Amino acid sequence: MKIALAGAGAFGEKHLDGLKLIHGVEVVSLVGRRLEPTQAIADKYGIGHATTDLADSLAMPHVDAVILCTPTQMHADQAIQCMNAGKHVQVEIPLADSLADAEAVLAKQQETGLTCMVGHTRRFNPSHQFIHDRIAAGDFNVQQMDVQTYFFRRKNMNARGEARSWTDHLLWHHAAHTVDLFAYQAGPIVKANAIEGPIHPELGIAMDMSIQLKAESGAICTLSLSFNNDGPLGTFFRYIGDTATYIARYDDLFTGKEEPIDVSQVAVSMNGIELQDREFVAAIREGREPNSSVAQVLPCYRVLDALEKQLQA
Repeated sequence: MKIALAGAGAFGEKHLDGLKLIHGVEVVSLVGRRLEPTQAIADKYGIGHATTDLADSLAMPHVDAVILCTPTQMHADQAIQCMNAGKHVQVEIPLADSLADAEAVLAKQQETGLTCMVGHTRRFNPSHQFIHDRIAAGDFNVQQMDVQTYFFRRKNMNARGEARSWTDHLLWHHAAHTVDLFAYQAGPIVKANAIEGPIHPELGIAMDMSIQLKAESGAICTLSLSFNNDGPLGTFFRYIGDTATYIARYDDLFTGKEEPIDVSQVAVSMNGIELQDREFVAAIREGREPNSSVAQVLPCYRVLDALEKQLQA
């Protein structure tokens, strides 16, 4: 399977690291904003074609699929562009920064029948998979999730400390991970509330946000998000359930008493992004709907849209 990857930044390289471990997969084209650094990354990973225009990659007849790691504001249009070119597509989270755009991507997927998957990585981290398997077996039910998503980004920088060409967003990007995961683990969301802190004078976004969710099952979720946190960075999940308490830190899992839990046998890898890419490739090869398909994650974007309207009101 021959893949083009668009967005040669920090997260794009994480996908390149995962894809090289998947048998029968070759990245044949790399798209970036500036040609010189894009070519340097292409050379590093042995990718034969580098360009600054996604259309160049889509014109390559041997390209089967595309992974989009581009700025949020480009995701929906580019996903539709890929499917119009007959290519399967995986869109990094978030699918879009508006419900209308997310629905347009779903409509295009339904029209073409192509695989369209969204990078909701939490569904694939071994830590969260372990808990999902326990829920599916009837051994654990979520009562409450307490989640902290914390970064220190008072300037427009990416995960490598490099200047960004676009502005990240707590609601449409970082909250999307937890909103989708909570519904995936606890069931459909029936109630959602949000408040936000002051708007940054230069970035034009709220730097702090608090979200409350309630599932049809009765489970609740409290999510705290910040770009102001000068401390440990990342997202930390505490699952409080009827039979156990778990703490998930990306791929790793601990008991509520900070005892490590071995999740090495949950999947073929301990890397959630690699597992996400494996699902994308397998779904295309098997002609089936992938976990985290655009149809499956659309309810998350309906919740985000409702929260945005609430904040604007």
